[in-house]
Amino acid sequence: MSRSSRPVRLLAGIGLVVAGLLAGVLLMLAMEEESRPSVVRVGTHGEQQNISASQRTPSVDSGPGGTVPAPAALNQLFRRAAEDVTNAVVSLRVETGDDEASDRGPFGGPSQNLGSGVMISPDGYIVTNNHVVQEARAVQVTLADKRQFEGEVVGTDPSTDLAVVQIDGDSEFSALPLGASEQVEVGDWVVAVGNPFRLTSTVTAGIVSALGRQIGIIEDQFRIENFIQTDAAINPGNSGGALVNLQGELVGINTAIASGTGAYEGYGFAIPSALVERVTTDLIAHGEVRRGYLGVGIRDVNAEMAEDVGLNEIRGVYVDDVRARGAAAESGVRAGDVILSVQGQSVEGTGDLQSIVALQRPGDVVSVRVWRNEQSRTFDVRLMGENTPEYQNWLSDLQSDGPSDPDVERPDGNDAPGASDVESIDAWGVGLRPVGDAEADQFGVEAGAVVAYVEQGGAAAQAGLPRNVVLTALDDTRITGPEDVRSYLEAAEGAVVLAQVLRPDGTQAFYEIDPSPGS
Repeated sequence: MSRSSRPVRLLAGIGLVVAGLLAGVLLMLAMEEESRPSVVRVGTHGEQQNISASQRTPSVDSGPGGTVPAPAALNQLFRRAAEDVTNAVVSLRVETGDDEASDRGPFGGPSQNLGSGVMISPDGYIVTNNHVVQEARAVQVTLADKRQFEGEVVGTDPSTDLAVVQIDGDSEFSALPLGASEQVEVGDWVVAVGNPFRLTSTVTAGIVSALGRQIGIIEDQFRIENFIQTDAAINPGNSGGALVNLQGELVGINTAIASGTGAYEGYGFAIPSALVERVTTDLIAHGEVRRGYLGVGIRDVNAEMAEDVGLNEIRGVYVDDVRARGAAAESGVRAGDVILSVQGQSVEGTGDLQSIVALQRPGDVVSVRVWRNEQSRTFDVRLMGENTPEYQNWLSDLQSDGPSDPDVERPDGNDAPGASDVESIDAWGVGLRPVGDAEADQFGVEAGAVVAYVEQGGAAAQAGLPRNVVLTALDDTRITGPEDVRSYLEAAEGAVVLAQVLRPDGTQAFYEIDPSPGS
């Protein structure tokens, strides 16, 4: 054999080995694809749509000529999704001017919001964000084909930052089918459609970056945050727009971005379609959301807490307190329990629990599995509604319209006791006063700071701190009065603080309060 022929034969041998390996990989991928089960979704009119594994594969049938290569197939999926979605995404121009501005006609005032919306029914119902249409005096809706309509706000839900607007037309409108957000997984391709920076019908693509995100963007006492995070480009003007899967189904409503500049930096957040469907159904039917409540104060389980209660995993939601005669209390749930699942769905944190319960209605019975005394127990809880006395009393405890007026006089002409001693703590949005004789007798304490009021939307309100409780400690430091709180917070320099309080019923509760912006 000549020396010159050896390299040729060697290269030929290597080529055969590589070809064999590639053939084996392709065969394994084909076998794996065939073994995947089909996914069943429910269409907009109730019919079942079977989406087989082959439909999810990046290849499409091009007709008699065979199949299109994978890159072209992926392009085709994006094109189809974009085409289906853009016709159902609208632009919203919202006038929020005062009565003087209304004399100049619609959109004659100085204050305007620009956002997006998604048509969810052929008869003109549009879902958008509450913050887009909040305090709207007039709403102008522009469709993708440039037709314009006057919109009417049907209802809003500040707890989820969702709202519904309706327009009337002579014919049916293009609407998006709702997808199953509970089937969305990290790594899935998604497409975002909206109107950023007045650029109508803008389509961007990315993947699902994370699920169940809580970012503290909703300023409501009973906020529900369980966002889908995506790196699809979302910018101002995208609020209320669509996040869809590659089948062109709505899986989320784009709501917020995390950014140091106010523009896209790779972190967008969308409300899952399951919650969108639940909220919009009630808003269209009743003009409000009829929501069921457990009646508990909760916080996430940390490593120390998991060890204390004997959990071998850091998961679940710790029950700080249970409202007397509320739904949870009546069923047997107690303070100190750790909620592990609801309706068979695992609860990893507070966002999971709030989202699962938010999908239920007053009077619904839900199965709640808790961890107590190193054992698992299950309770059937009938959720209470907003119209029950227990809920109304609970809401009164948790919420306040703001600071009381220190100059208000009592009927007998004497100043209200302690009213002039209320000290505002701006970092938390609360008013505190020293413990008086009445509180000393009621709570059995000699010192502390009474929470006189809690400002709506403040850091303390977002943490769930109620009024008419006595603040006794911050972290491990005892509190003797309001000045101690002010001094401690100044030294903490914006850090998260664990506040310990005594409630009127004698129970202790803890609230983790973050005074930083956007908390």
